[in-house]
Amino acid sequence: MSTDALASAVADKLSVSGSKPTLYVDEKKGSDETGKGTQDAPFATPVGAYLSLAPSTASDKDPLSVVNILVRKEAEGDAPAEWAELSGAGKKKLAKGVDLQRKKAAKLAADGERLEKERLETEAREKKRREEAAQIKLVEDPSKPAAKKAKLYQLPELIGDRVRLQGWVHRLRTQKTNYFIILRDGSGPLAQLVLSGDAIKTLDALDLTVESTIEATGTIQKVKEGQSAPQGVEIVVDWWKIVGRAPSGDDAFEGRLSADTDASIRADLRHLELRGETATAVMRFRALLLRYFREYFNTKRITEVTPPCMVQTSVEGGSTLFSFDYYGAPAYLTQSSQLYLETVLPSLGDVYCIQESFRAEKSLTRRHLSEYTHLEAELVFIKFNDLLDHLEDIICTVVDNLLADPVASEIIKTLHPEFVPPSRPFLRLDYKDAIKYLNEHGIKKEDGSDHVVGDDIAEAAERKMTDQINRPILLINFPKILKSFYMKAIEGDEDFTESVDVLVPGVGEVVGGSMRISDFDELMAGYKREGIPHEPYYWFTDQRKYGTTEHGGYGLGVERFIAWFLKRWTVREASLYPRYMGRATP
Repeated sequence: MSTDALASAVADKLSVSGSKPTLYVDEKKGSDETGKGTQDAPFATPVGAYLSLAPSTASDKDPLSVVNILVRKEAEGDAPAEWAELSGAGKKKLAKGVDLQRKKAAKLAADGERLEKERLETEAREKKRREEAAQIKLVEDPSKPAAKKAKLYQLPELIGDRVRLQGWVHRLRTQKTNYFIILRDGSGPLAQLVLSGDAIKTLDALDLTVESTIEATGTIQKVKEGQSAPQGVEIVVDWWKIVGRAPSGDDAFEGRLSADTDASIRADLRHLELRGETATAVMRFRALLLRYFREYFNTKRITEVTPPCMVQTSVEGGSTLFSFDYYGAPAYLTQSSQLYLETVLPSLGDVYCIQESFRAEKSLTRRHLSEYTHLEAELVFIKFNDLLDHLEDIICTVVDNLLADPVASEIIKTLHPEFVPPSRPFLRLDYKDAIKYLNEHGIKKEDGSDHVVGDDIAEAAERKMTDQINRPILLINFPKILKSFYMKAIEGDEDFTESVDVLVPGVGEVVGGSMRISDFDELMAGYKREGIPHEPYYWFTDQRKYGTTEHGGYGLGVERFIAWFLKRWTVREASLYPRYMGRATP
């Protein structure tokens, strides 16, 4: 039946009610999604009303032979609206709309049949392809030289040799005649494997995915002129197999993380993110940085020790302590190993540790962690200027060594190419002068007022000042009221301490240190001033009783130091599995 004929039939049928259901339509107030066809819940269109019928009912060729449709008409004045039959134009519109919906349904049915046919054909082709691939078995050729087991970093020294490699598929590019695999084994550099011939016709070749682990043998050769590959070499593979296949499809590695993945999801998937090139580079750099710090300490005959992380005394105050039950007694995770380091100065001399510290600060800034790697040192028989000179020297020496290291320097060029090593001497800025600087340069407190002596300079103001000066700063001589009970007062200016924070651009504070109180009575006064009972600290106080001397030390936040060096937005990127407020997984 044509559209016009259908519309004419609709017109003829509409006035005959019989036992047909009646559905109501209100174009202004109705809804085709939530309407029920009643006067209180009308549909929005006649087509929507018709399509609400059961499929067996709505399949009739003539819509109005199975349903009465009444449309709301607005009355004049205060008279109530009336329900009326469809106009002639409305009948034609209904007929055309229903005809269009039937055509769409017919097309969907036809498309469904076509798609199902295509699916079956694809499955048949894939089945045949896999059956053919199953017939191809790669076997190591016994006539070839025995393959040497090698790590990827060794390849440039083994050109021409046949090697056996194991690793993860970092990237994969497939062509009709060749597969190109970028392999990663964790030893440092990547390597390119080239597969061809039967090597790309096996079941393993069909199933190969990014992050699968594989084993392969092949010959190392230099890449041809004009071509490029990691380390300038490639391995022509003669045998290989999948050791552990990674998922494909919806669970494929490539789909789990992307540049715009939400931060909370990235944190949940940290174990996968660590396989990425940036995270790998940061962790590798971190290892080298700790190595060069240890080398520096070794050259200065500063001994490494390992203090406890479970303690029953605090260092920085109780508000940031993580507490736990220790066999029925209260105990804490350490905030700092400083007090324990001081106890071994008489036996080992200068000492250091690289240990985790814990701060229960309810802060989610980009430079705070609840658990962080704390590099701490205590130096004996020194004056305050000696401590400042040491801090300059260790930072500059470690920076120079990292820039001279081929692996570390390449990471720096990739992640922070504009990094400029600090020059000596560092700016030594007295706390009082810093207050003047802040006020003279319009850097206000959080409440908008000027800074005054005695203020604990907020992180934002401190970082803004440091970024403006744009060089490392030794901020010294903080007020006693802002510092810990053990810090030595300045002789002749006892309201201030021989203390120092090292500030660097982009991060702010990376080191905090001071000279320590060496006098017994002064330390006891420090306990009293801070309201700390001295009895639990007897082992610390005894250092002033049994042969006291001048000494000082510091703590360096490793993650902050890395964030400065590699221009990371947050210290979380410099931690293997960062812990911060609300995050203790995975």
